[in-house]
Amino acid sequence: MAPTQHDESEDTIPTMSAVDIADWRLKTFALYDKVRQLAATNPFDAHVYWRQERDLMFATHPASALTPEMKASFSGLQTAGYDPAYRFHAMLQPEGLGQEMNVQTGTDGVVPFTRIGTFELPGLGSLAAWRLRSYGGGIFVPFRDATAGKQGGSYGAGRYLLDTIKGSFHGTRETGTGQEFILDFNFAYNPSCAYNEAWACPLAGPANRLAAEVPVGEMYAS
Repeated sequence: MAPTQHDESEDTIPTMSAVDIADWRLKTFALYDKVRQLAATNPFDAHVYWRQERDLMFATHPASALTPEMKASFSGLQTAGYDPAYRFHAMLQPEGLGQEMNVQTGTDGVVPFTRIGTFELPGLGSLAAWRLRSYGGGIFVPFRDATAGKQGGSYGAGRYLLDTIKGSFHGTRETGTGQEFILDFNFAYNPSCAYNEAWACPLAGPANRLAAEVPVGEMYAS
């Protein structure tokens, strides 16, 4: 969604200044902070706010992935309505722990990740969770589902569920058996390379592909 170290490079976009990038990141972190606050009592309201703010940022901010020509005809991101069935609380299981993934990008070279475990999601399947091992760090959970690449579906290369280097995180909660992550697919979003080839984006590998459909979150119109 925003220019960050590991999935989007601003090197080929001369109109994007360092100040623009810093402002986008600050606004993005503030957006998710507000989303977490709202979702604590009403995830639907949090989703409405998230959609409105992201549409505004994409349409007006100089660090948006959209080119000026795209902005001129932009009428909003294609985001599905909120469905509480796709909000999960899941513990991180040790399956795959320590596995390494090195993603070759055209602009940022090799981006290294280490697997920190697996989320088991009833009715959907399993998703690997990764830790970024280069500058910025953080937790990264991409995914690709059965709607990918289909007419009226999602971006063919997949979407992002969590990416804490951007602030895209919905929190955790403590239970009697341990810590659960909040995984809400209604807030899934497309990597910026879906809109602009100047960005380089790590995408969903084999451990982050779901056979089921996830018809919520940001969709895609090619």
